[in-house]
Amino acid sequence: MAKWDKEYLKLCKKILTEGVEVENRTGVNTIKIPSYMLEFDLQEEFPVLTTKQLFFKNAITEILWIYQAQSNDVRWLQERNNHVWDEWEIDEEGYWHATQMLPGKDGKLEKVQVDKFFGPEWAHTIGTAYGWIVNRYKLMDKLLDQIKNNPRDRRMVMSLWQDAHIDTAVLPSCVWSSEWDVTDDKINLWVHQRSCDVPLGLPFNVTQYATLLSLVAHCTGYKPGKINWSIKDAHIYINQIDGIKEQIRRGEELEDLPAPELWINPEVTDFYDIDNSRELKDIQVLKYKHHGKINFPIAQ
Repeated sequence: MAKWDKEYLKLCKKILTEGVEVENRTGVNTIKIPSYMLEFDLQEEFPVLTTKQLFFKNAITEILWIYQAQSNDVRWLQERNNHVWDEWEIDEEGYWHATQMLPGKDGKLEKVQVDKFFGPEWAHTIGTAYGWIVNRYKLMDKLLDQIKNNPRDRRMVMSLWQDAHIDTAVLPSCVWSSEWDVTDDKINLWVHQRSCDVPLGLPFNVTQYATLLSLVAHCTGYKPGKINWSIKDAHIYINQIDGIKEQIRRGEELEDLPAPELWINPEVTDFYDIDNSRELKDIQVLKYKHHGKINFPIAQ
């Protein structure tokens, strides 16, 4: 079994056995633990889960949407047959609609219809979040420049959490910060996640940032090193428990599958020239085998 699968299933078991059930804004309770740490060495393994199918093209196009296209326009993803942000798209009149649990007068959570107005100028976007922040503060440009020209810099930080723009974001960033360093000819990364949907979000996020680290290393002449990953509020929604138990069973009973490999076109060395079409001509996940899809519901 791939090392990432082992670590992932270890986390899932810990949540199911030690977690606490809590209410939240979505109306679907979660089983949560307050924090968790992970570590990945990309010189040993490229992390993609094998105990369930990961749709890696969606994962990679989303991370390119954020850091390369630096977009908040959901249509960019939809054009690439990627629908992970459809539930958070602002409509043409400038509203975002959802049913959520919010505190009432007595402090208890009550189910309410949310019709938040952003303005028609924000139609088809997710507001001032993710790629919009990257573009607004030129985060990726600064990072690439620092690595190339001052690799000993200890201030290589990209923060997607900007207080001035939280209220005008449909969903503030879950993976909100990354810190980068160059050591022994390798680029290392520390990722911070404020809230973690373990069945749906975490597998995507880990493969995404492993890809981002690999691309940055490739385009700056270094090797990808380690990722340290800090999670605050690692949770499983109660309607995801059966799917997670099935994934745990697969890890215990089915044939072990090796981790895949990441290929990056050696002829493309400019981060912004990497193909971001649905075909991902310059990025390929090779030798990927898995035990099949598991459907997990989305909690909005």
